[in-house]
Amino acid sequence: MIKDFLRYYKPFKWLFIADMICAFLTSLCDLFYPMITRVMINDYIPKGMIDKLVKIGFLLLFLYIIKMGLNYFVQYYGHLVGVGIQSNMRREIFAHMQKLPFSFFDDNKTGALMSRIVNDLMEIAELAHHGPEDLFLSLVLLVGAFIMMAGINIYLTLIIFVVLPFLILFTLKKRLKMSAAFKKSREEISHVNANLENSISGIRVSKSFVSDDVEMRKFIENDKNFVAARKRSYKALAEFHSGNNFILDLMNVIVIIAGGIFLSYGKIDIGSLVAYLLYVHMFMNPIKRLIGFVEQFQDGISGYKRFREIMEVKPEKDYPGARNIENIKGDICFENVDFSYNKGQQVLKNISFTVPHGKTVALVGGSGGGKTTVCHLIPRFYGTDSGRITLDGVDIKEITLESLRKNIGIVQQDVFLFTGNIYENIAYGKPGASRDEVINAAKLAKINDFIETLPHKYDTYIGERGIKLSGGQKQRIAIARVFLKNPPVLILDEATSALDNITETQIQKSLSELSKGRTVLVVAHRLSTVRNADNIIVLDKDGIIEQGNHEELIAKDGVYADMLNNSAE
Repeated sequence: MIKDFLRYYKPFKWLFIADMICAFLTSLCDLFYPMITRVMINDYIPKGMIDKLVKIGFLLLFLYIIKMGLNYFVQYYGHLVGVGIQSNMRREIFAHMQKLPFSFFDDNKTGALMSRIVNDLMEIAELAHHGPEDLFLSLVLLVGAFIMMAGINIYLTLIIFVVLPFLILFTLKKRLKMSAAFKKSREEISHVNANLENSISGIRVSKSFVSDDVEMRKFIENDKNFVAARKRSYKALAEFHSGNNFILDLMNVIVIIAGGIFLSYGKIDIGSLVAYLLYVHMFMNPIKRLIGFVEQFQDGISGYKRFREIMEVKPEKDYPGARNIENIKGDICFENVDFSYNKGQQVLKNISFTVPHGKTVALVGGSGGGKTTVCHLIPRFYGTDSGRITLDGVDIKEITLESLRKNIGIVQQDVFLFTGNIYENIAYGKPGASRDEVINAAKLAKINDFIETLPHKYDTYIGERGIKLSGGQKQRIAIARVFLKNPPVLILDEATSALDNITETQIQKSLSELSKGRTVLVVAHRLSTVRNADNIIVLDKDGIIEQGNHEELIAKDGVYADMLNNSAE
């Protein structure tokens, strides 16, 4: 895992190396100070060598000015390394998520995914910058301080190092506890984010049902779980830090007592003892930094593990030998298709039907019969359990996903508009389309007249998910998007369900015009919208129970006729 993480440094290797060099030089500046202090106390001050004292003061000032510049580089450019790595990882995971199958998003909450992309990667960025830097500086200072301390008094140094094994053992023991606690904490914050995103998105529903108490209880419950997880992580953190600080304080006590004894017996002079105390303080700083690194490492690496969990989900892939298709006519054929979302929950059973190019086929039936599922199988949002689906006689598994989906236009019942303006949402149907093409698509969808009444017309901001528009207006923008795409195959999944009767009639005329020479699959609950379909298929949980045109199904006086009579009532 560490090896895999290190590859993200490659684009920034020279900046990273420069950061490490500056950090190393900063450490060297720190190592000089105690030795200079030793000379000042033992020689310059007792002997009244004021000129040399002033010179060495200016030398220290010069070193600290250099150190300031080095610290600026480390703090600024070092953080840029972390930000760059974070940015590349965020782009990588977002690009990967774009290729994941629908089933992944069925099983994962939006808020939880957002938490992984934002919160987890923020911690990873901090680890990417501070982790190597802290580790490197700590080792340099530890080795450097040890050499200097041993040079002053080897026996006092050996006494100090007796304590180190206890510190290392304690750190290793608490590390495992911290790892588990921080992982649990991250899981709980992702749940909080997921439920928060869900509650805010559904705020209008909760207000309409006056269910703010219900939402509050749900939020409090999730917040309690998060607080409990954080308590466990902070408890482990408190044990870790308090124990380590006690051992470090114990080292101070040992130095003071042993150093005092050595001084009284003439084994060390006062200047050397002061320098030694400074080195001990310097020696403790990298130890504290290493302790902080362990905490940061646990936090960052747990985020990286969650990052890898998503990256290891297999994306949608073209089947071996898949090819692009051109000049599509639009003949669709289902051959003995079975499908289930989960094992044991079959949705489609032995479904077979054809949609000749240029024809319109309607799918009707009760909820849960698989109408929308049929629509999702054609562009291969899901794979079939058995059987096959062909487009112009070619199994859709033998067609690249990009080529397949470019030739299919979909308007779904649950319209999704992106945050932005009207123009951007219509133009989404054909990247690079001219403004005239966008306006023409809006006219075909009978939305242009409404847009022209707005103060900013096509540049009007529509809010998050188009919240500033009515359901019918959103539906018509979605339809305009498909008009702009102008595909040979159209899938209309309750495409006019949110429209009033007058607007629906207008759009049906436009859809009829657009459908000429194209293959159209329509899902509808309003049977009045499918009377003119070339073929009407009645679906339920057992499969296709009836099919034919409107007149033929009425003559059968079966399920379709009953549905029509019930809707009339």
